[in-house]
Amino acid sequence: MDVFELTRALVDIESITGNEEAVGNFLYGCLGTIAARYGGTVERMPVEAARFNVLAQFGDRPRVTLSTHMDTVPPFIPSREDDRHIWGRGACDTKGIIASMIRAAEGLLESGERDFALLFVVGEERNSAGAYAASRSPRGSRYLINGEPTENKLALGSKGTLRYEVVATGKMAHSAYPELGDSAIHKLLGALSRVEAVTLPTDSLLGPSTLNIGTLAGGRAPNIIADEARAEIMIRLVGESAGTKRALEAAVEGRAELREVLEIPAVRLGSIEGFETTVVAFTTDIPAFGGQWGEPFLIGPGSIHVAHTLEERVPKAELLRAVEIYTKMVGQLCKRESK
Repeated sequence: MDVFELTRALVDIESITGNEEAVGNFLYGCLGTIAARYGGTVERMPVEAARFNVLAQFGDRPRVTLSTHMDTVPPFIPSREDDRHIWGRGACDTKGIIASMIRAAEGLLESGERDFALLFVVGEERNSAGAYAASRSPRGSRYLINGEPTENKLALGSKGTLRYEVVATGKMAHSAYPELGDSAIHKLLGALSRVEAVTLPTDSLLGPSTLNIGTLAGGRAPNIIADEARAEIMIRLVGESAGTKRALEAAVEGRAELREVLEIPAVRLGSIEGFETTVVAFTTDIPAFGGQWGEPFLIGPGSIHVAHTLEERVPKAELLRAVEIYTKMVGQLCKRESK
């Protein structure tokens, strides 16, 4: 399959976070065929239950590892294509990237290049479970090329993530007599209003920290005073989190409880001469790898602005260019390591 056919084949395998087994098995078979042809090893790296990462290694020790994630956000959207784009869930985030990395790897192997690896992980869209698992089983790689949609520009930094559940409790009562109850929903709305008013930090490279109230739930019926309500919020971090955490705690005090779910720090990344650069606001698996797979770089085809939408797509021209970029980066980094 060429890069377009492989992208569509991957998109058409539903792999919403937690359900990556089928796409993992597909990649294990695909990489196994390549390893058999050029000499290499392929393994399933256990994460939990039926979830596993897929690692293909060529040479005695990988100097460079090409990596991205297999999982997608919901809902599943099958592939289609036109003259300019491939469409569907995961087209740019990140199944087109997987296809580009695999095609680049084949070209490198054909030219005699070895000592690199391909690592495809689960769980990035939720909690980076696959990257955390991989960080506990490093293979000596000195450089990690992580794939996310950056429009084929090398990212100099990416924001972090701080996720909370905000929980308010109250007392049920008949809605005709609200004075007999204590509305958790009213408490939660008050807490969220104060959270929105918190002044968040700004960084000279990464820009402003931002807040999103992503989900709201609570109550039992319109004629019952709510005894429970909750929301999920996400802050995009641009630096240390301690000050932001203190400000959020003060904002909800007396109204709700903050329950921390996940924190991933902001990162500053390496550059390579000759590549166009950018800065991205989204979070990646890079912090979860903890440096165990080498100095990180971040680049990939497609735009984050259409990822996680019903219009997700990746330009075909960027897929072809990504094959060239990954090939060039691996070659340059392998030479850097061998000096």
